[in-house]
Amino acid sequence: MTPASLAALIRSVPDFPEPGIDFKDITPLLADAEGFAWSVNELASRFRGSGIDLVVGVEARGFVFSAPVAYALGAGLVPIRKPGKLPHAIDSVTYSLEYGGDTLEIHSDAIAQGARCLIVDDVLATGGTAAAAAELVARQGGHLVGFGFLAELGFLGGRAKLEPHEIIEALITYEE
Repeated sequence: MTPASLAALIRSVPDFPEPGIDFKDITPLLADAEGFAWSVNELASRFRGSGIDLVVGVEARGFVFSAPVAYALGAGLVPIRKPGKLPHAIDSVTYSLEYGGDTLEIHSDAIAQGARCLIVDDVLATGGTAAAAAELVARQGGHLVGFGFLAELGFLGGRAKLEPHEIIEALITYEE
Protein backbone atom coordinates (compact mmCIF):
# COMPACT_ATOMS: atom_id res chain seq x y z
CA MET A 1 0.00 0.00 0.00
CA THR A 2 1.19 3.51 -0.80
CA PRO A 3 -0.18 6.92 0.19
CA ALA A 4 -1.57 7.25 -3.36
CA SER A 5 -3.42 3.93 -3.17
CA LEU A 6 -4.66 4.88 0.30
CA ALA A 7 -5.93 8.22 -1.04
CA ALA A 8 -7.84 6.34 -3.74
CA LEU A 9 -9.88 4.71 -0.95
CA ILE A 10 -11.09 8.09 0.38
CA ARG A 11 -14.14 9.51 -1.35
CA SER A 12 -14.64 13.27 -1.82
CA VAL A 13 -18.21 14.42 -1.20
CA PRO A 14 -18.80 17.95 -2.48
CA ASP A 15 -20.97 20.39 -0.52
CA PHE A 16 -21.14 18.31 2.65
CA PRO A 17 -22.01 19.22 5.39
CA GLU A 18 -22.41 22.69 3.86
CA PRO A 19 -22.03 24.19 0.39
CA GLY A 20 -18.38 24.77 -0.48
CA ILE A 21 -17.02 22.01 1.78
CA ASP A 22 -15.36 19.03 0.08
CA PHE A 23 -15.84 16.35 2.73
CA LYS A 24 -13.34 13.47 2.86
CA ASP A 25 -15.39 10.31 3.42
CA ILE A 26 -13.24 7.57 4.94
CA THR A 27 -15.91 4.84 4.90
CA PRO A 28 -14.57 3.19 1.70
CA LEU A 29 -11.13 3.02 3.35
CA LEU A 30 -12.61 1.48 6.49
CA ALA A 31 -14.30 -1.21 4.38
CA ASP A 32 -10.98 -2.12 2.75
CA ALA A 33 -9.19 -4.49 5.15
CA GLU A 34 -5.76 -3.93 3.63
CA GLY A 35 -6.10 -0.14 3.50
CA PHE A 36 -7.44 0.12 7.03
CA ALA A 37 -4.75 -2.17 8.47
CA TRP A 38 -2.01 -0.33 6.58
CA SER A 39 -3.18 3.07 7.78
CA VAL A 40 -3.36 1.97 11.45
CA ASN A 41 0.03 0.24 11.28
CA GLU A 42 1.64 3.18 9.50
CA LEU A 43 0.30 5.72 12.01
CA ALA A 44 1.52 3.57 14.91
CA SER A 45 4.94 3.02 13.32
CA ARG A 46 5.57 6.75 13.14
CA PHE A 47 5.33 6.99 16.94
CA ARG A 48 6.83 3.66 17.98
CA GLY A 49 9.68 4.24 20.40
CA SER A 50 8.28 7.62 21.51
CA GLY A 51 7.15 6.30 24.88
CA ILE A 52 3.48 7.07 24.33
CA ASP A 53 1.43 6.46 27.48
CA LEU A 54 -1.95 7.59 26.13
CA VAL A 55 -3.49 7.97 22.70
CA VAL A 56 -6.10 10.71 22.76
CA GLY A 57 -8.86 10.09 20.20
CA VAL A 58 -11.14 12.84 18.95
CA GLU A 59 -14.84 12.06 18.37
CA ALA A 60 -16.06 10.60 16.23
CA ARG A 61 -14.01 9.43 13.27
CA GLY A 62 -10.81 9.83 15.24
CA PHE A 63 -11.95 6.98 17.49
CA VAL A 64 -11.77 4.61 14.53
CA PHE A 65 -8.00 5.16 14.28
CA SER A 66 -7.04 6.08 17.84
CA ALA A 67 -8.18 2.81 19.43
CA PRO A 68 -6.17 0.46 17.20
CA VAL A 69 -3.17 2.83 17.27
CA ALA A 70 -3.29 2.78 21.08
CA TYR A 71 -3.42 -1.00 21.01
CA ALA A 72 -0.49 -1.19 18.57
CA LEU A 73 1.59 1.13 20.77
CA GLY A 74 0.68 -0.62 24.03
CA ALA A 75 -0.84 2.63 25.27
CA GLY A 76 -4.09 3.59 26.96
CA LEU A 77 -6.90 5.37 25.15
CA VAL A 78 -8.53 8.64 26.21
CA PRO A 79 -11.65 9.81 24.35
CA ILE A 80 -12.34 13.46 23.68
CA ARG A 81 -16.05 13.82 23.01
CA LYS A 82 -18.76 16.23 21.96
CA PRO A 83 -20.73 17.88 24.80
CA GLY A 84 -22.94 15.78 27.02
CA LYS A 85 -21.45 12.37 26.20
CA LEU A 86 -19.07 11.85 29.13
CA PRO A 87 -20.62 10.68 32.43
CA HIS A 88 -18.06 12.05 34.90
CA ALA A 89 -16.60 15.48 35.75
CA ILE A 90 -15.34 17.15 32.56
CA ASP A 91 -13.13 19.92 31.24
CA SER A 92 -14.23 21.56 27.98
CA VAL A 93 -13.00 23.92 25.31
CA THR A 94 -14.93 25.76 22.59
CA TYR A 95 -13.18 26.43 19.28
CA SER A 96 -13.68 27.44 15.63
CA LEU A 97 -13.56 25.03 12.72
CA GLU A 98 -13.85 25.14 8.96
CA TYR A 99 -17.64 25.44 8.91
CA GLY A 100 -18.61 26.89 12.31
CA GLY A 101 -17.74 26.27 15.94
CA ASP A 102 -17.83 23.37 18.35
CA THR A 103 -17.00 22.24 21.86
CA LEU A 104 -14.92 19.27 23.01
CA GLU A 105 -14.90 17.62 26.42
CA ILE A 106 -12.58 15.29 28.29
CA HIS A 107 -12.93 13.67 31.71
CA SER A 108 -11.14 15.94 34.15
CA ASP A 109 -9.11 13.02 35.53
CA ALA A 110 -8.29 11.32 32.22
CA ILE A 111 -4.62 12.28 31.92
CA ALA A 112 -2.04 11.92 34.68
CA GLN A 113 0.48 14.70 35.16
CA GLY A 114 3.37 14.20 32.72
CA ALA A 115 1.73 11.38 30.72
CA ARG A 116 3.13 11.24 27.20
CA CYS A 117 0.19 11.76 24.85
CA LEU A 118 -0.43 11.31 21.14
CA ILE A 119 -3.52 12.94 19.62
CA VAL A 120 -5.01 10.92 16.75
CA ASP A 121 -7.78 12.06 14.40
CA ASP A 122 -8.84 11.26 10.87
CA VAL A 123 -8.35 14.63 9.13
CA LEU A 124 -6.36 17.77 9.85
CA ALA A 125 -8.29 20.62 8.21
CA THR A 126 -8.09 24.12 9.72
CA GLY A 127 -6.46 22.78 12.88
CA GLY A 128 -9.16 24.00 15.27
CA THR A 129 -10.17 20.58 16.55
CA ALA A 130 -6.60 19.36 17.00
CA ALA A 131 -5.54 22.60 18.72
CA ALA A 132 -8.54 22.32 21.07
CA ALA A 133 -7.61 18.72 21.88
CA ALA A 134 -4.03 19.82 22.57
CA GLU A 135 -5.34 22.50 24.93
CA LEU A 136 -7.31 19.89 26.87
CA VAL A 137 -4.24 17.64 27.14
CA ALA A 138 -2.12 20.57 28.36
CA ARG A 139 -4.72 21.64 30.94
CA GLN A 140 -4.48 18.20 32.53
CA GLY A 141 -0.69 18.31 32.65
CA GLY A 142 -0.13 15.83 29.84
CA HIS A 143 3.00 16.04 27.69
CA LEU A 144 1.93 16.20 24.05
CA VAL A 145 4.37 14.17 21.97
CA GLY A 146 2.62 14.78 18.66
CA PHE A 147 -0.33 14.41 16.34
CA GLY A 148 -1.21 11.59 13.94
CA PHE A 149 -3.71 12.05 11.12
CA LEU A 150 -4.92 9.85 8.32
CA ALA A 151 -5.12 12.87 5.99
CA GLU A 152 -4.23 16.54 5.96
CA LEU A 153 -6.00 19.20 3.90
CA GLY A 154 -2.79 21.18 3.41
CA PHE A 155 -4.49 24.00 1.51
CA LEU A 156 -6.43 24.95 4.68
CA GLY A 157 -3.28 25.68 6.67
CA GLY A 158 -4.23 23.76 9.82
CA ARG A 159 -0.65 22.62 10.43
CA ALA A 160 0.30 26.22 11.29
CA LYS A 161 -1.97 26.09 14.38
CA LEU A 162 -0.10 23.00 15.58
CA GLU A 163 3.51 23.77 14.63
CA PRO A 164 4.78 24.57 18.09
CA HIS A 165 4.55 20.78 18.47
CA GLU A 166 7.43 18.90 16.91
CA ILE A 167 5.76 15.82 15.48
CA ILE A 168 2.79 16.22 13.14
CA GLU A 169 2.26 13.17 10.96
CA ALA A 170 -0.28 12.74 8.16
CA LEU A 171 -0.35 9.70 5.89
CA ILE A 172 -1.88 11.66 2.99
CA THR A 173 -1.77 15.37 2.19
CA TYR A 174 -4.27 17.01 -0.14
CA GLU A 175 -2.92 20.26 -1.59
CA GLU A 176 -6.17 21.38 -3.24
